[in-house]
Amino acid sequence: MKRILVIEDQPVMRRNIQTILEMEGFEVITAANGREGVVAARSALPDLILCDVMMPELDGYGVLAALRREPATAPIPFIFLTAKGEQADLRTGMNLGADDYLPKPVSSDGLLAAVNARLARQQAQDERLAKEVASASGFNPDFSSAQPLEQLGLTPREAEVLLWVAQGKSNGDIAILLGMAETTVKRHLSNLFPKLGVESRNAATMEALEILSRARPGDRRQPAVQKLTGSKDRR
Repeated sequence: MKRILVIEDQPVMRRNIQTILEMEGFEVITAANGREGVVAARSALPDLILCDVMMPELDGYGVLAALRREPATAPIPFIFLTAKGEQADLRTGMNLGADDYLPKPVSSDGLLAAVNARLARQQAQDERLAKEVASASGFNPDFSSAQPLEQLGLTPREAEVLLWVAQGKSNGDIAILLGMAETTVKRHLSNLFPKLGVESRNAATMEALEILSRARPGDRRQPAVQKLTGSKDRR
């Protein structure tokens, strides 16, 4: 079940969006202002965020900027909810990294179409990036065991999650394969990224492929070129 965070200060609008999404089988978390929304995003790690622009405490731009600065929340698809008079400011949101926007009042069909399209695009992008990274690197990994990945400082469960990430599996696929909640998969990823010194899924994939290729007898491949990974220097 995909989890969606709705950040909206108008109670009626917030309830309407929540009802529409829940009737389609989504798990919905709500926040009444921007500061609550940032806290909820960090805690729940949703699959997608719907966020109003003008709100008390912290506006939508502030929410987006805060979440894009953190590795665990930066990749989450983010859709702005905008009133008619705010559409002139959409460039600001797009420059900050918003994925889309929906004008209010939001229709049921428009809401569901945007949400489903963005979720499908995110999953396809994750899988494509993993495959492109593996192909470009020329690695010859052995995916038979996650144990070699534990040398990266990972727990056995984190290593298992990373093993499947390196094979291009989505969070939902990994949850099914390992018999855990999708939220748990995300938490493992948010824990292992700092351990690897990386900030993205494809950078973690490169680290895993390097180790798994070394695990093959006779293969002592040098570390991958950093410009392919997008990872930061290890601290």
